[in-house]
Amino acid sequence: MPSQAPSQAPSQPHTDSRRSWARLAITLAVASVGNAGIWVIIMILPAVQETYEISRSAAAIPYAATMAGFALGNLALGRAVDAFRVAPVLFFAALVVACGYFLAPRAGSVALLSVCQMLIGFGSSVCFGPLIADISHWFLRRRGVAVAITACGNYLAGAIWPFALRGVLDNQGWPMVYAAMAVITLLVLVPSAMGLRQRLPDTAKTQADSLARANRESGGLSPRVMQALLLVAGLACCMAMSMPQVHIVALCVDLGFGEVVGAEMLSLMLIGGVVSRFASGFLADRFGGVKTVMIGSVLQALALALYLPSTGMTGLYAVSLAFGLSQGGIVPSYAVIVREYLPAAEAGTRVGIVIVATIVGMAFGGWVAGWIYDQTGSYYLAFINGIGWNLLNLAVMLAILAGVRRRPDPSLTA
Repeated sequence: MPSQAPSQAPSQPHTDSRRSWARLAITLAVASVGNAGIWVIIMILPAVQETYEISRSAAAIPYAATMAGFALGNLALGRAVDAFRVAPVLFFAALVVACGYFLAPRAGSVALLSVCQMLIGFGSSVCFGPLIADISHWFLRRRGVAVAITACGNYLAGAIWPFALRGVLDNQGWPMVYAAMAVITLLVLVPSAMGLRQRLPDTAKTQADSLARANRESGGLSPRVMQALLLVAGLACCMAMSMPQVHIVALCVDLGFGEVVGAEMLSLMLIGGVVSRFASGFLADRFGGVKTVMIGSVLQALALALYLPSTGMTGLYAVSLAFGLSQGGIVPSYAVIVREYLPAAEAGTRVGIVIVATIVGMAFGGWVAGWIYDQTGSYYLAFINGIGWNLLNLAVMLAILAGVRRRPDPSLTA
């Protein structure tokens, strides 16, 4: 009897299916609520400075603590998702986040507030890197789009909740904002965890692993070198990215526009980021993750440069939108690169490691921008500092592009 060639068909019912898209819808809802914790602290930064009578850089410490918890969580909870699946980890994280929201308004010092924010950041982390890693297993043909949509949840959280809760902030203060977010977190994340219990069969990952192995063998970079370069790239791009995202509200207060205008600019920036992330998914599916990061890096540098001459309200609105449209697709594209070149079984851990680097960049970059402001009384040199880090990111991505050649699987592009 003649032998038959092996078929890749068995994986198809599980990936890029209706079930995959339904899971993506739940994942987006989770990300749009769970990531709010890293944005509401930006919203209340001026209130924190006034409440505790501290400097701008000191007021940014709770944000830095949030991002430190977010970084630690992406690594630790990413490993947990690899080991135990996403549903139980998400349930645990929802309780941690709600606890942080409840305790934060009761903190009697900036140090205790920072501890509470670290809890919020740690729990919120499962809604970024670990969710991205999980959804990447459920798609082959449209993996870039799926990863980008999941990553959009992070920006949707920043665009929706500061805007939706600004009336509460103005009328009842930031403690009531945190109380509302504690309730919303539990109402959305706990039921959603039940909806993500299904496990993807291991056989469905075979095709993706074969492609990643072929990409590694066709390039000149080992997994260790690739991981190291992605760490540097992630740190550099987010050192640059943090300046507008962390300090736009404070900048608007300094210019006399007020906190509400600053919150609107942040929301506009993040809405632009949602569009950028969605578009980056199509670019990643067409050109690969490396080139997609490069495109975003060039555009982000240009947008940062546009902030330098902008001091009017209309100009800042326009530049904030341009910045959001430029940079949103950079971070999720690192996850695409990981899935293109590194083993699927380690996706949660390796994506988490890269996300840690981006978060360290956001946290440290936000503090550095505040320190520069304290030393100079202006954000001008802080923007210059961001542009320099952005150029480093672009140089690293050029090095990666020179060291690898992406070789798509014909069965995925036919």
